[in-house]
Amino acid sequence: QVQLEESGGGLVQPGGSLRLSCVASGSIFSINAMAWYRQSPGEQRVLVAHITSGGTTVYADSVKGRFTISRDNAGNTVSLQMNSLKVENTAVYHCKVIAGWPKIYTYWGQGTQVTVSS
Repeated sequence: QVQLEESGGGLVQPGGSLRLSCVASGSIFSINAMAWYRQSPGEQRVLVAHITSGGTTVYADSVKGRFTISRDNAGNTVSLQMNSLKVENTAVYHCKVIAGWPKIYTYWGQGTQVTVSS
């Protein structure tokens, strides 16, 4: 069994900051990459930020310079520091873990709500 526990969502005013965290536990072998996606009602889940086991990061254009993704030294926790939040950042944020080789496994967290509103 694999569990992904997300935390850190909430309500914040425009211009504010939040930090999301996701801890992976259970029978996960060789995490290759971790990522954060966002999903708004009626829309598909889209990538916000991605980090590989080697530390390479990828960001959606809309969050570059404002969001920072990072992993802890143990490699099973991924965080997303979100600064200068905008109303349009409101969504449910899901953690994704890609693990295994040669068979690749993908795991998703339940999501944490981020609401940016004045």
